[in-house]
Amino acid sequence: MSAKPIRTLQVEKLPVAVYESNEALGAAAALDARISIQRAIAARGVANVILATGNSQLTFLHALRDLDGIDWGRVNLFHMDEYLGIDSAHPASFPLFLRQHIVDVVQPKAFYPVPNRLHNVERACADYAELLRTHPADLVALGYGENGHLAFNDPPYAEFNDPVWVKVIKLDGASRRQQVGEGHFPDLDAVPTHAITLTIPALLAAQQVLAIVPEARKADAVRACLTEPVHEDRPGSILRQVDHAQLYLDTDSAALI
Repeated sequence: MSAKPIRTLQVEKLPVAVYESNEALGAAAALDARISIQRAIAARGVANVILATGNSQLTFLHALRDLDGIDWGRVNLFHMDEYLGIDSAHPASFPLFLRQHIVDVVQPKAFYPVPNRLHNVERACADYAELLRTHPADLVALGYGENGHLAFNDPPYAEFNDPVWVKVIKLDGASRRQQVGEGHFPDLDAVPTHAITLTIPALLAAQQVLAIVPEARKADAVRACLTEPVHEDRPGSILRQVDHAQLYLDTDSAALI
C-alpha cells in the first residue's frame, strides 16, 4: 500500500495531506512519527510521545507498533485525556485502550496514564502537568473530535491560551454522543460527564504535532476547522496558526473540502 498522498494543500501554516484510505493515512503518519522519535533519541537518548485514543487512531497506532527501527526502550509514552472517576478496567478507559493497542506490544521505557481519581483532583492535574514539563514532548499524535475538539477540549470550554496544562473539563454533548457511537458505552447516560484533559497549550508545546483525522463522521469538523475562522468554537482550527503541525486526512474525512 502506498503511503503517498493523493492530494495536498496548505491552509495558512498547516500542511494537509489526503490519502486514499484510512490505512494509507495511518501508515504515512506512522512513518513520520518514527522520524520524530528517532530524531529525539539520537539527540537526547530518549523520546517523549503523547498519544490519542479512539477508533480513528487505530490504523496509526497499529502501523506505528509494527514499524521496525524504533527503540521503544527509549520512549516514554503519555496520553491526553481520561474520564473522571472511571474504573481503570472499564472497556472505555483510555489507558486500557492504549495498553491493548500499543503499550503492551511495544513495551516502552515508561507509560504514564492520565490520572482519573476523584480524590484531590486538582493535585492530580498539577502532578501530571509537572510530569509533562519534566519530560518535554517531542511528538503529539492527536485527532479531531466530531465537534472539532482536541483531546477533550470541547467547545465552549476550549481555551487557546489556557493558563494550565491539565484540567478537569465538562464534556460537551457531542463528545459524549461520539463515545456511544463508537461503541464504548451502551447509552448516553452511561458516559461520564467530566474528564481530565491536557489543555491546548500543553498539546501544542510538543516539538511536532501530527493530527490524524480519518472517517466520514469527521468530515464536517474538518471542513469547519479548515475553512471557517480560527476560533475556540472549532478547537482544531488552531493548528492553522502553528508551524509544527501536519494534518492527515483520508478521502472520507476530506470529502467537504
